[in-house]
Amino acid sequence: MPSADRRLQPRRRPRQVRAELTRERVLTAAAHVFAEYGYAAGTTNRIAERARVSIGSLYQYFPNKDAILTELLIRHIDRGDWLRPDQLDFSEGTLKELVRALVRDVVDHHRDDPQLLRIMIEEASLSPELLDAIAQHGKKRVAQIRDALARHPDVRVRDLDTAAELVVTTVELNTHKLMADPQGIPVETFEGELVDMVTRYLLGDG
Repeated sequence: MPSADRRLQPRRRPRQVRAELTRERVLTAAAHVFAEYGYAAGTTNRIAERARVSIGSLYQYFPNKDAILTELLIRHIDRGDWLRPDQLDFSEGTLKELVRALVRDVVDHHRDDPQLLRIMIEEASLSPELLDAIAQHGKKRVAQIRDALARHPDVRVRDLDTAAELVVTTVELNTHKLMADPQGIPVETFEGELVDMVTRYLLGDG
């Protein structure tokens, strides 16, 4: 729906350094406010106050807090690139070492602020810009993992494309779930169990 798209679209992209700094202050303040007060109570007035800008200045860049949260989630996705291709070449190491490196990289990316992560997952609206960021990010990661699996001599799967999709989905969704709502499970325990599960699948065991 066009109206929904405009509601989630940032009002303008700054062209001057000062304006960009103001926009960054709003986004940083919003992350703190959402984490501290929750999404419902994380009003634009509180965000403007934390950013030390007028509410009018905030609305120059974002029409509402939904658009702010969408931008925060897009940035979270864009920062979440996995290891570089040269760091994924474990052809002379064990397959378990490769899987552990992948899992640890995703876990580390989601350690910073579990409360904000949970809010982004539960509250963010799916704007076209956000859907595009998710799609592009997914394609890039799946391609990286497929290449890494193709180079490792111990991988025993029937279809590399499907295997790469399954590995990315399994690691990311389970990590999101745990880090947003730990439920008393130690991260080290989660990491070890997930590594073992994915490794056994790739080895063709079971």
